[in-house]
Amino acid sequence: MHEHHLSIIARELEVGDRQVAAVGKLIDEGATVPFIARYRKEATGSLDEVAVTAIRDRLDQLRELDKRRESILKSLEERGLLTEDLKAKIAGAGAMTVLEDIYLPFRPKRRTRATVAREKGLEPLAVKLFEQDEVTDPPAEATSYVDAEKGVDTVEEALAGARDIIAEWINENQESREKMRALYVEKGEFVVKLIPGQEEAGAKFKDYFDWREPVATAPSHRVLAMRRGAKEGFLDLSVAVPEADALGLLEDLFVKGAGPASELVKEAVTDGFHRLLSVGMETEMRLDTKKRADDTAIRVFADNLRELLMASPLGQKTVLAIDPGIRTGCKAACLDRQGKLLHTDTVYLFKSQKEKARAARTLTELCERYRIEAIAIGNGTAGRETEAFVRGLDLPDGIQVVMVNESGASVYSASEVARQEFPDLDLTFRGAVSIGRRLMDPLAELVKIEPKSIGVGQYQHDVNQPALKRGLDDVVVSCVNGVGVEVNTASEQLLTYVSGLGPQLAGNIVAFRNDNGPLPSRKALKKVPRMGPKAFEQAAGFLRIRQGENPLDASAVHPESYGIVTAMAQDLGCSVKDLIDDSSLHNAIDLKKYVTEQAGMPTLVDIMAELAKPGRDPRAQFESMDFAEGIQDMADLEKGMKLPGVVTNVTAFGAFVDVGVHQDGLVHISQLADRFIKNPAEVVKVNQRVDVTVLDVDLDRKRISLSMKKDPGERKTSGNGGKKAKPVKKQARKSDEPKNKPFNNPFINALK
Repeated sequence: MHEHHLSIIARELEVGDRQVAAVGKLIDEGATVPFIARYRKEATGSLDEVAVTAIRDRLDQLRELDKRRESILKSLEERGLLTEDLKAKIAGAGAMTVLEDIYLPFRPKRRTRATVAREKGLEPLAVKLFEQDEVTDPPAEATSYVDAEKGVDTVEEALAGARDIIAEWINENQESREKMRALYVEKGEFVVKLIPGQEEAGAKFKDYFDWREPVATAPSHRVLAMRRGAKEGFLDLSVAVPEADALGLLEDLFVKGAGPASELVKEAVTDGFHRLLSVGMETEMRLDTKKRADDTAIRVFADNLRELLMASPLGQKTVLAIDPGIRTGCKAACLDRQGKLLHTDTVYLFKSQKEKARAARTLTELCERYRIEAIAIGNGTAGRETEAFVRGLDLPDGIQVVMVNESGASVYSASEVARQEFPDLDLTFRGAVSIGRRLMDPLAELVKIEPKSIGVGQYQHDVNQPALKRGLDDVVVSCVNGVGVEVNTASEQLLTYVSGLGPQLAGNIVAFRNDNGPLPSRKALKKVPRMGPKAFEQAAGFLRIRQGENPLDASAVHPESYGIVTAMAQDLGCSVKDLIDDSSLHNAIDLKKYVTEQAGMPTLVDIMAELAKPGRDPRAQFESMDFAEGIQDMADLEKGMKLPGVVTNVTAFGAFVDVGVHQDGLVHISQLADRFIKNPAEVVKVNQRVDVTVLDVDLDRKRISLSMKKDPGERKTSGNGGKKAKPVKKQARKSDEPKNKPFNNPFINALK
C-alpha cells in the first residue's frame, strides 16, 4: 500500500493515518470486513464495518488510479513523449478525470480532421493563427500552404484545416475541460424527447415525452428511468448547457483580440465546442450521473436487503407452510423444528364445497399429526383468501397463522440449490418449503436466493452489475456474520457467507459433518479439509456450536481469547461455564488486569458483553402481522380508509406498502411524513409495520396511492387476530376529504 494513500483516505474519511494503515494491512493479509471490525478493534481504533468498508473501497479506487497512471507513463515513455514536466503533472493527478485530461493530447487516436490537416502540413499555420497577432492576415498566411500534391487546393481549405487543428487543441486543453466540466455540472440539463412514432409502445415513459431536468439535482430513479427509456428506443436523451455560456467561457480562454486571426480562432471555438468538447462532456455527464444513480440505487437496495435479512425469525417451531394456488391447488409442506421436510400435500380451496371440506379436514389433520405450532402462508395470489380460510378452521389452540412475503420463492424453487436439496420434489412444493423456512429464519433461507431476485430495490437490472453484486454481497456477509451461524445445522449456502470460508470450504464442512457427525467443538473445524490457520482465524468467531465441548463455542468470543476467559474463571475460582451462567460473578472482574498487547479494553469489553448473553441473536423478537379483515382485493379499497400494512420496498421516491390486497400501494415521499424529508429511509424501513390512509385507487392500472401523514379524525381498520375472518369493509369509514389530494407519481410508470 502506497504511503500517500494513507493521508488521502484519512483526510477524506476523517480517521487517523494509523487506522487506515491497519485496515489496509489486514485486508492485504486476507482479512474480511466483519473480522476486522469485530476482532481487530485494537489495531483499527474500533472502526465499524461501515468505516472499514469505506477504507477498503477507497483503497481499491486509488490502486486503480495508480494502475492507470503507470500504464500512461509506460505508454508515453515507449513513444518518447515523456518529459519531466509531464511526468510531474501525471504524478500529481489525484482523480481519474484529471489524469485522463492530462493524457488526452498524447493518447493514440484514430484519424481525425485535425490529424488529416497535420498530415497536409498545416500545423505551423495553425500555430501562427493561434498566436492571434492583430496584424496577421489569415488568407495571406495560408497562401503558402496551398499545395495540390498535399491535398490543399485552396486558401479556404488551408484555413479550414488550421481551424480543425485549433479546435482539437481547445478540446484537449486541460483548463478548458475543467471549466467546461464545471459548467456542465452547474448548468447542465437532461433534455428528453419522445422518438416520433413511439407514443404507444413507450407509454410507460409518457412522463418523459417532453422533459428537462438539471443534471445536478436529478434523483437516481429518474436518471435510470430516462436512460432505460432511451436504451429501449422510446426516448431521445441528451445533456445540454446554455450555448452562450459555453462559448463565452471558451472565448475568454482562447480568443485574445479582435483581429482577423482572433475571428478565425472564434470560429474554431464554436466548431470545437459543437463537434468535440460538448460530445465529450455529454459522455462524461452521462457516465458520472449513471454512476451517481447506480451508487444511490445500490445503497437503497442494500439498506432494504439488510432489513429483510435481519427480519425477526420465528425460531425453531414445527411449521405448516402453504403456497396458495387457485387452479392447481394450494401446496402444503410440513417442516420440523430444524426445517426438515416431513410431508407434502395439495388442497383445493377454490373449487367445490366438497373440495373445501376435504381441504379443511386435511389441514386440520396435518396440524394434529405433526403438532404444528405455526402456519406460514405465502402472500401471493389467493394468499389473503387462503389466510381467511385457515383462520376459519377449528385448529388446535396456540397455532400462529402468519402471512409470509414469498418474493423470490419461485426463483429458489427452480434453482440448482433447490434441485440439489430436493431432487425428487416438484418445484411447487419446493416453494412451499421455502415459505415455511423463511418464517422460521429469514436470513438462513434468503441467502439461497440471488440478492437482486428478492425484489427490494429499484432498477436493479439497470445498474452496474459487478458493483451491485459487491454491495449486496457485503450486506449478506455483514448480516450472516452479525447473527452468527450454527455450524452443525447451517446450509452450505449460509456457510458460504461466513467470514473466511467461501463455497469450497462451506462444501467441505457440510461433507465433513455428513461423514463424521456433528462437530463437537470449534477446534474440530481444523480437521475439515483445506481449513488452514488463516481461514480458521477468520471464521471461528462467527461459527457457533451449541451444546459443544466448550461452552464458549456457542458464543461470539473468538478462540484466540479463550485463554483470557479461562484466566478470569481461574482467578474467581470457578469454571468457565459457571462464569457464563452466573452473571453476578462478572462484577468481581477487573478488566485492566487482563489487558495484553493483543487484547486491549475494546476486546475485553466485547468479551464481557458476550459472557452476559452468549450467542445472543441481534434480531428483534418476532411479531406477526395482521391485515385488515374483509379487505382482500383492490376493489375492497375506498378513499379515506385507514389500514395496517407492512413496508415491502423503500425507494428514492417513496415506499411500497402491502395492505393485503395482492398489490402493493405507493406512499410517495411527499406523503411519508408531516415534515419535509429528502430520504424515505429517514422514516421507514423494509418490514416495518405502518398505518396508511388510502388516497386513490386506480383499478385499471392497478395503482394504489397511500399516505402515512397523521389524521386523527380517521378510524383505523385492522385485523383482530382471531380465527374467524369477519368482513369489516363497511366499518372502514371514509374520512373527510383529505387535505392533500392524491399524489399522482409521474415517475412510477418507468419503474419495472
